[in-house]
Amino acid sequence: MTISAHYLAPGRPGEVTIRTEVIKQGRSLGSGTATLLAAGRPLLSCIGTFGELTGAGGPEVVDRAPPAMPDPGDCLPVEATSTFPPPFMGKVELRLHPEDGQFLRGQHTGQALMRGWFRLRDYEPADTIALLCAADAFPPTAFNAGLPMAWTPTIELTVHVRARPEPGWLRCTFATHFVTGGFLEEDGEIWDRTGRLVAQSRQLALVPRTPPPPGGPSGPPAG
Repeated sequence: MTISAHYLAPGRPGEVTIRTEVIKQGRSLGSGTATLLAAGRPLLSCIGTFGELTGAGGPEVVDRAPPAMPDPGDCLPVEATSTFPPPFMGKVELRLHPEDGQFLRGQHTGQALMRGWFRLRDYEPADTIALLCAADAFPPTAFNAGLPMAWTPTIELTVHVRARPEPGWLRCTFATHFVTGGFLEEDGEIWDRTGRLVAQSRQLALVPRTPPPPGGPSGPPAG
């Protein structure tokens, strides 16, 4: 239903240990924690609440619609390389909205927005675990903001799973509205092919300090 993860330290590919604990098991919801460790060093700690999504009902109010986007075939594919993006991208298919993928060509829109399509490779249907992957698969919104930064390390990520997705592409949108005090937020929405909201996310990330551009603070902006 919901999971929040705090990123404690950067990790490297290799073996890890995951320690889990059930905190509460109720009649309809259960909660637990998990800590990811490498060589005894904690890298990530999370807490989640779990339940059964099938058959959930009740009154509904939906005042937002899925983002308008071209078909996946008309969007920009993101391919895995040895440096960027991470090798994880070789496991999924990611297609960016043509307007939001201009950073791949060294350009930007000036708006901290990232929209696109997501699905697992080999037409594997997405489950609720795949929704967690989709929530953190897209390039940072800051890449389109024109800010002098090349990375935004995640501090905390929360994902709310609202429904099981139908097979097919997932329509995703992520936006940042506040870059202040050395931090930025990234709010996400994930919709399935039927137009149903299946997940929401919020991420808090660090804005790394950058050296002043050539010529001092009044000089040209860094690229």
